[in-house]
Amino acid sequence: MTEALTISSTPVSDPKQIEDLTLLKEVASRTAGVSNLEMCIQCGTCGGSCPSAVEMEDTPRRLFAMLRAGMREEALKSNTPWICVSCYHCVVRCPQNIHIPDVMYTLKTMAVDAKLVQDSTAPDFSQTFVDMVEDYGRSFEIGLASRHYLKHFPLRLTNMVPMGMGMLSKKRMNLTPTRIKNMKQLKAILKRAKELEAEQ
Repeated sequence: MTEALTISSTPVSDPKQIEDLTLLKEVASRTAGVSNLEMCIQCGTCGGSCPSAVEMEDTPRRLFAMLRAGMREEALKSNTPWICVSCYHCVVRCPQNIHIPDVMYTLKTMAVDAKLVQDSTAPDFSQTFVDMVEDYGRSFEIGLASRHYLKHFPLRLTNMVPMGMGMLSKKRMNLTPTRIKNMKQLKAILKRAKELEAEQ
């Protein structure tokens, strides 16, 4: 490929950079299961199918082009993986059966590890959710929302009270957390998952 490739506002014109598949292979190998990432044909079906695409700095297609071009920092700084809602609509429509949300999870992990996350709001929310699951085996909505809003949007917390009271009155959520049965088994599963992740 000799012509310049433009991704967002970042031009990629160095043929050696375009041919560098090291980053693409790294992301594919770190993604759970078979990602089929290297099979991307740049058709754009993923972005056209995504309900959150309008909020993304880069469409998944652009993001995968960045990976193919070896643009590590640009790819890991993109907000795209954090905007992905894991609805898997893109996977259903992808002609190459690329497991796009799974790739997004990998990119989020890599961005956090490389300290290239631009806005800590989404990673903090994810970590709070994981903490709740590890403690109780399920999400605790009031605790999750309270902790998240106190840290990132304290002035908006009062606006959430009417909705919270409505959900409590209709018994759609609990005032106190409840643990699932067999927490011991869940902790063993999570421990093994962390061990497998460390081996990669």
